[in-house]
Amino acid sequence: MKKEEIKELSTADLKERLAQMEKEYLQQKATHAVSPLDNPAKITLDRKMIARVKTELRARELNQK
Repeated sequence: MKKEEIKELSTADLKERLAQMEKEYLQQKATHAVSPLDNPAKITLDRKMIARVKTELRARELNQK
């Protein structure tokens, strides 16, 4: 998901996706600790995507005030 796609989504959709992405991220980290993943770089990419979504949510929160 690109930055432009994130900006197009509604706040409710972003919160829903954020919860889902965080759940998947934690599951991947736990799985990787037990046995290595095929693509461990995906953990880093997921963490960055979570940060992008959180940044957009925070920006929207500040713009409303």
